Amino acid sequence: MDPATSPLLTAADALEALAARTTGGSWERSGLLASRPEVVARAADGSTVHVAEARAATVDWITALSPALAAPLADWLREAARSPAGPAALAVARAVLAGVAPDQRSGPLP
Repeated sequence: MDPATSPLLTAADALEALAARTTGGSWERSGLLASRPEVVARAADGSTVHVAEARAATVDWITALSPALAAPLADWLREAARSPAGPAALAVARAVLAGVAPDQRSGPLP
C-alpha cells in the first residue's frame, strides 16, 4: 500500500465501520427533549430512536466526527470546488447541507 494513500483508505474504512455500528437512519431535529434539542434517527420503516438514548451506539461516531473534522473537511470541499468536483465530494456536500438548518446555510442545497 502506498504510504501517501494509506491514511485515506484507513480513514474510509474507519468511517464505514463506525457508521455500521452507530444508530442508523436519517438523523434529524425533532423539537425538544427535556430542555435540549432532540435528535432522532428515523429508520427506513418509519420507526425512530432518540439518538441521546442510543449513546452507546453513537459515542464513537460523535467523537470521530467532532468539530476537529470541520477545518480539514471544509478545506477538502474547497479543493474539490476548484476543479471539476467528483460525485463523492458532491455527495458529502449534500449530506452536510441536509443536516444544517436552512437558516444556518448561506445558500440552497446543491
